[in-house]
Amino acid sequence: MLKRNYSRGLMEAGVDEAGRGCLAGPVSAAAVILPAGKKFKWYERLNDSKKLTHEVRCELRSYIEENSLAWAVAYASEAEIDSINILNATYLAMHRVIAALKTVPSLLLIDGNRFKPYPDIPHQCIIKGDGIYLAIAAASILAKTHRDEVMMQLHNKYPQYGWNKNKAYGTEIHRNAIKEFGMSPHHRLSFQGSGKMEGLINENAINNVL
Repeated sequence: MLKRNYSRGLMEAGVDEAGRGCLAGPVSAAAVILPAGKKFKWYERLNDSKKLTHEVRCELRSYIEENSLAWAVAYASEAEIDSINILNATYLAMHRVIAALKTVPSLLLIDGNRFKPYPDIPHQCIIKGDGIYLAIAAASILAKTHRDEVMMQLHNKYPQYGWNKNKAYGTEIHRNAIKEFGMSPHHRLSFQGSGKMEGLINENAINNVL
């Protein structure tokens, strides 16, 4: 089982994001405060969301939302990503989700190696923390499953990109669809020239964004 706490005596919130490397759609962030003094059987199944099947993620999401002391999910939009870049948009989504928590934590456990400090709450960055601490793993599951729902809704409007399966990551199907149909209004224009969309943008694609 993953570790319960990073510190002693502090109310910790795990914070993680999803969708940072996608070519389209928002970036999501989730924060979770697990209840102190309780140990649920499903804790043994918590892990980095990328290591779990879709079915297991959805089942664990229900347990997390029903039993956590507090949890929240927030987003930064494609327009915000294009305006302030993906790193700062990720920080923005994380700050929004921390602000949305109904209970104020004493310490933030951030998955990764960088974070923009949140006012008045100390934080600790933990590389691959979603595979080390329960609260971060729980946050990774919520961030992933909630963003997947957003991409499923967008898929209904733009089925040609296969977002129901690739969730807007740069799979071959997704990249070929961009070449054929151009970009949707939900593609991240700032990823042009970054290598993520290199060779995929053409005049027709740009026109289809408008």
